[in-house]
Amino acid sequence: MSPSHPAVSASTRDVPAGDAPSVDARAREARLIEWLQAEGSVLVGYSGGVDSAYLASVALQAVGPQRMLAAIGRSASYPQVQWARAVQVAQRIGLPLVEVDTEELQDERYAANPTNRCYFCKQELWTRLTPIARERGLAVVVDGTNADDVRGHRPGTLAAREQDVRAPLAELGFGKADIRALSRARGLPTWAQPASPCLSSRIPYGTPVTPERLQAIERAEAALRALGIVGDLRVRHHGALARVELGPDELQLWLAPERRARLARAVRQAGYARVALDLRGFRSGSLNVLSGVADA
Repeated sequence: MSPSHPAVSASTRDVPAGDAPSVDARAREARLIEWLQAEGSVLVGYSGGVDSAYLASVALQAVGPQRMLAAIGRSASYPQVQWARAVQVAQRIGLPLVEVDTEELQDERYAANPTNRCYFCKQELWTRLTPIARERGLAVVVDGTNADDVRGHRPGTLAAREQDVRAPLAELGFGKADIRALSRARGLPTWAQPASPCLSSRIPYGTPVTPERLQAIERAEAALRALGIVGDLRVRHHGALARVELGPDELQLWLAPERRARLARAVRQAGYARVALDLRGFRSGSLNVLSGVADA
């Protein structure tokens, strides 16, 4: 039986609901197919998110199921609901799939939660996945980094380069809007899915990453999804305080007093003593801004 998952919706910043792929986007996809066919075989680092699902779908078309593999790295920082969705999407489109346990939380450098935490996570992931590619005779390992990603604070890209992991979406100039529109044209259910980075990204730099903190964040976000909240959502961990960020449309709905009380109650039941609904709404990478590693 396929795992169930909650409905998701796109951020309107990324692609209007009716947009078809542009001529340029179609041309990029044709070049991506050529790129993958030139490599001959590929392992895709697969999370089930918008980018990696699109890349895996194109790889499947380009080289076929015998010459490609989608690989999921699983750990406490990877939400259960995201895993269930990723597996369901892989089953739906016929991806050959392998799951690999990663142990970044056992790395004291990662657990200390420095500003380059993602480097240690990706180092752990790629040192586990690249040997699988070699064992199976797959020519290249790729991830779903896109051209928009390279402008942000991305310490994990260094770990990818050290392991010769390629990022064809970035190399060929795919932006997020391109990927959403092309995914929609392919019938991929992920086209409208909000971004969902690992749970550790909700914890301020310098506050250690622990399984207990990750579980509290996951419970709180799941509780809010159960209330019917869709789109962008983050529960930012600040000790006993949970700071909740919602997309603009949802924020307006949940500012109503009775809804706000329901939201706070759900988060407290997940384990937080205090709850703050951030009136500025969702901001990708807001903890980077608070920590001084990105511009506000």
